[in-house]
Amino acid sequence: MTTFADIRKKMRIPVIGAPLFIVSNPKLVIAQCKAGVIGSFPALNARPQEKLDEWIVEIKEALAEHDAENPDRPSAPFAVNQIVHRSNDRLMKDMESCVRHKVPIVICSLGAREDVYQAIHSYGGLVLHDVINNTFAKKAIDKGADGLITVAAGAGGHAGVISPFALVQEIREWFDGPIALSGSIATGGAVLAAEAMGADFGYIGSPFIAMDEANADDAYKDAIVSYGADDIVYTNLFTGVHGNYLNPSIIAAGLDPENLPVSDPSKMNFGSGGNTAAKAWKDIWGCGQGIGAIKKRSPTGVFVDQLVREYQAARKKICE
Repeated sequence: MTTFADIRKKMRIPVIGAPLFIVSNPKLVIAQCKAGVIGSFPALNARPQEKLDEWIVEIKEALAEHDAENPDRPSAPFAVNQIVHRSNDRLMKDMESCVRHKVPIVICSLGAREDVYQAIHSYGGLVLHDVINNTFAKKAIDKGADGLITVAAGAGGHAGVISPFALVQEIREWFDGPIALSGSIATGGAVLAAEAMGADFGYIGSPFIAMDEANADDAYKDAIVSYGADDIVYTNLFTGVHGNYLNPSIIAAGLDPENLPVSDPSKMNFGSGGNTAAKAWKDIWGCGQGIGAIKKRSPTGVFVDQLVREYQAARKKICE
């Protein structure tokens, strides 16, 4: 069975592109994988549900063609994100699609389920589960996840509040498997720092919103370039789970970022079938604190090239 160590050998830099609700699409994922990083998208982005099969086939065929034409520079694998929460009424159908097409990596969020992990393992797929604390990390590994995505303070969208130093350190005391670190990672130097802390991959989301291939409004892309960490608001109002969002988009929606009400967590909605969550993510822009490093919009390949240069420069500086 392929391992994450095997996958790392095919990558130009240890980076996973985070699945971005609405924003991630086949075009972006294909560009990420061709550039040498793992690309991913939420299954829920494919609407209606039947389109998920089409998206997976499109990605697989594009990457196979690239690999045939570039044997010396193969693509990185792709991943599909599954929201494993009771509000997601599409989960089982989406999982059937993932199993049918043998999706190489599945990223699970908001719920650890053995049956989901077993379905992925049945064809040799790998499971990464995202967590915001040590307790959830142990639950995911106990139920069979292969690796973890540690969503630390400063990450975009749904995020935790624990320092990446503390979170990775506590998990590394008992877990020696693959860890991807999420939280304000937007440069090659930050990817190297994640490795120095004990992670195997940097998990990058918000910078990819500004890429040409991303399914985001121009205003959203421009905001990623124009704003910084001071412009991020942490709230659970929009989905029931705390996350980071761009202040200007909240103001544009007629809300006061300084006086946002608290949402009822029992009424979580992640857009599986309702319009509320989808509208929230479309109009209220999820974003991490690392966007200050993003100075321009660009094609995905150009951005990954920049990450690689920064990563190599940071390694050289440390070795001097």
